[in-house]
Amino acid sequence: MNFLEERIVRDGVVKEGNVLKVDSFLNHQMDIQLLDQMGAEFRRRFDGKPINKILTIEASGIGIACIAAQHFHVPVVFAKKSQSINLDGEMYVAEVESFTHKCINHVIVGKKFLAPEDHVLIIDDFLANGCALQGLIQIVQSAGAVVEGIGIAIEKGFQPGGRIIRNLGFQLESLAIVDGMDASTGHIDFRPQSGEDQRKSDKTAEHVFKPEECVCRSSTLD
Repeated sequence: MNFLEERIVRDGVVKEGNVLKVDSFLNHQMDIQLLDQMGAEFRRRFDGKPINKILTIEASGIGIACIAAQHFHVPVVFAKKSQSINLDGEMYVAEVESFTHKCINHVIVGKKFLAPEDHVLIIDDFLANGCALQGLIQIVQSAGAVVEGIGIAIEKGFQPGGRIIRNLGFQLESLAIVDGMDASTGHIDFRPQSGEDQRKSDKTAEHVFKPEECVCRSSTLD
């Protein structure tokens, strides 16, 4: 059991409906020392990659990405989920439609912050169905940049996002993969941590992804 899994077991709360609350240390109140450990681990896992920029999405991914960026010595760009008056110039937009939640989010990044010469590491706090993550990938590709890897704090391995992203050929590294939770006992099952074990488990996963669970479309705004 690694340091993040130990912290989840100690301070995480399992709720009905496969909800894992980690708001006491990760995505509401943040333990900066823990985030620093996570950043160092991401740096180790993506060693040798020519990463020159980190991309995340508001809001919970920002803290993790910023601390990780200190280990890579690169800037952080965070995608916004809505248009605002302080966004100007041309923008990349990915329309992420979630049929599960019956809503559409527009993931927005200014064109001036992503260029064809960028080698991008995408970082986020959770991965479940992977809809928002697919939107970020589309934005990077629309910019002509390269997705060098994807770092996730906690992946829900019983949902299809991780399998989909790995099967697309991306290096996806999740620091903790939860394969099952029991709200009555608080017990959490974690997947083995080696990349090979993660890929093998994805290939034999019983969950079949339904394409209608999320749809991504990319565009640009002037």
